Amino acid sequence: MLTRTFSGAIAGIDAVAVEVELNASGRGEESFVAIVGLPDAAIKESRDRIKSALNACGCGHPHGHTLVNLAPADMKKEGAAFDLPIALSLIAANGGVPRDELASAMVLGELSLDGSVRTVKGCLPVALLARKLAPRIRTLIVPAGNSPEGAVAADSVRVFAVGSLQEAAAALRGELLPLQPGTSDLFAQPDWEQIPDFADVKGQFLAKRALEIAAAGGHNVLFVGPPGTGKSMLAKRLPGILPPMTEEETLDTSRVYSVLGLLSSEHPLLRNRPFRAPHHTVSDAGLLGGGTNPQPGEISLAHNGVLFLDELPEFKRSVLETLRQPIESGIVTVSRASGSFDFPCEFILLAAMNPCPCGHYGDRMHTCRCGQKRIQDYRAKISGPLMDRIDLHVEVSSLTDNELINAPAGETSARIRARVIRAREIQKHRFASKPRVRCNARMEPSDISRFCAVGQEAKAHLRHTINEFGLSARAYDRILRVARTIADLEGTEQISSDHIFEAVNYRSLDRRL
Repeated sequence: MLTRTFSGAIAGIDAVAVEVELNASGRGEESFVAIVGLPDAAIKESRDRIKSALNACGCGHPHGHTLVNLAPADMKKEGAAFDLPIALSLIAANGGVPRDELASAMVLGELSLDGSVRTVKGCLPVALLARKLAPRIRTLIVPAGNSPEGAVAADSVRVFAVGSLQEAAAALRGELLPLQPGTSDLFAQPDWEQIPDFADVKGQFLAKRALEIAAAGGHNVLFVGPPGTGKSMLAKRLPGILPPMTEEETLDTSRVYSVLGLLSSEHPLLRNRPFRAPHHTVSDAGLLGGGTNPQPGEISLAHNGVLFLDELPEFKRSVLETLRQPIESGIVTVSRASGSFDFPCEFILLAAMNPCPCGHYGDRMHTCRCGQKRIQDYRAKISGPLMDRIDLHVEVSSLTDNELINAPAGETSARIRARVIRAREIQKHRFASKPRVRCNARMEPSDISRFCAVGQEAKAHLRHTINEFGLSARAYDRILRVARTIADLEGTEQISSDHIFEAVNYRSLDRRL
């Protein structure tokens, strides 16, 4: 007897439909299940888990030889999420559930020996796939622990969140109520209280201004300053002035976290923009993603959020150089013999470093004893091409005792965020015909020539800057992008000389020591 159902396999951060075919021949005295279709060890071991679960639930097991095929057969399948669809197929072969209902269902879940269903990774991409394949797929069955992720598809297919094998069978027999659309607040408002507020930061007005520009235009930032000046404190507050994620951004980012099993059970989707701060000992694969079965790295976990690299020169040179292409394209491609996988990684890079090995070069409170050669070698750890991709270079100075004690309360994140949102709305209207361009930092060369026209005085200043600092064409384009963002924050269409002057001042590391 032949039964069919569907499940999902994860390829990168996307789900691929896998057809689970089961043929119970009924020949032979001993029950035996063979699984083919490039299964990994976890899937091969599912035979024992399924047999124990069926016995514990009082469900019959077909006698004789049973063959399970996971199609397409040329794609590697991994994980224990195929336990539940195989078990339901065995029950259907014995007449325990309607085969036509099973044939139009997408099922995933890991089985315990007592028949309970465990949560699995990657449920959200599978739910989005089921929604895409409707009405061919009419039913989605997921573990109860993954119900928030499965609820994403509740407006297109019937979604059942089950805690046991018996409940899964009951769902196919029509004895269980599906999740209702809209019962879960999928796209909840950000929880701003979880993010530190800019009002806590004393002084550092230049750094705050730079972060506002970065948030408004999606620009990359580098803080340079002595230890203890508040670089990390400022960095942690950047997500609090970024605009709330759109539904598309929320789904894109949440898929990455779902694949790695990092979504909260309380909220089906991310509420706040991610903030990732990997240690400087991170490997290439840890930062970009990789492995035998490639998985997303830190830059993909920071997708649509902030990637903070503290102590930038302490990172391995090879690791930093791998960032160059993803910063430009917003996608990192990991190639293996089994195929290539694309992971999204559109993030704001926020880096911090000391001005010299001892950390006190230019510090009015301490004396630097490094010497010019050591300082140059220290800064040379950051390559020119990588530095070109950082739009804003900001010097963060030590505060005086008077600034520390008598500084007034800073502007709140909410007020800064309001200005950022207004600037982003201008850019949304500007790039309405180009969905891939969401902010000024992502402008293409044709967009720069169209939207970043400047007057003669500003052109003269730009020409002088290029000649004095020896700027590359990429650095020139980034100055124009930053100037465009400054103008958007002021609500002006024309880029003035003042906007250019301010943008040029954020190229401090292009100057000689």
